[in-house]
Amino acid sequence: MEPIPETVQAIEQFGPFVIETEDLLVELLVKADEVRDVVPQCLGLSLASNEDEVTFTVVATARELAMLDAVQYVADGPCLRAVRDREILGFEREEVLDEQGWQLFAGASAAASVASTLTLPILEEEQVIGSVNLYAATPDAFHGHHEEVAGIFGAWAEGAVTNADMSFATRELAEAAPGLLREELDLTVASGMVASREGIDLDSARRRMQNAALRAGVTELQLARTIIEIHRSQGAG
Repeated sequence: MEPIPETVQAIEQFGPFVIETEDLLVELLVKADEVRDVVPQCLGLSLASNEDEVTFTVVATARELAMLDAVQYVADGPCLRAVRDREILGFEREEVLDEQGWQLFAGASAAASVASTLTLPILEEEQVIGSVNLYAATPDAFHGHHEEVAGIFGAWAEGAVTNADMSFATRELAEAAPGLLREELDLTVASGMVASREGIDLDSARRRMQNAALRAGVTELQLARTIIEIHRSQGAG
């Protein structure tokens, strides 16, 4: 498999600042190969982090990638909600088909590309810290492989959600990763500048920025980028 361009950009530009894993890109590709050994029909996988609120995605061959590009982003499935709301969600296949009307539409729109999905929550001390979302070209590709696939990622097999993201919506999240990481980096840099100037710790500086932005009616990101620009202009002068 190969990473999508936005995943490469996010990891290369911002990885050292926000990602603890020493070489996330290599690790993702290794794990993708391990998954393909277990589930040859796997078309792609996304790794979503709660802490950084970003998603990284790798996909299969160029032909399969072209098909995935045609998939419509039609709904917010339970797997995405599980990561966003830090909940552990489990659904039987029948429940998803019967109760989630969007799933049938998503499945139809994804014809000839994603035929089945598997979402596994990643836990740390009983807290959901992220998820791995896997996509396959055949309906029963992951059947009987939950435990083995979960072991590759250190995920929780019993909390698996099947066929919840037929539209491959996690790829859309991965495409936004570089911008999200840039925003977080700017907030961190500006906090450091305020902390240094005011002689306070980083947490206090961040709170001061939040309060100042709220009082002024601007966003914290706008304020952070203004602080960075002022600092740069003063340095140039």
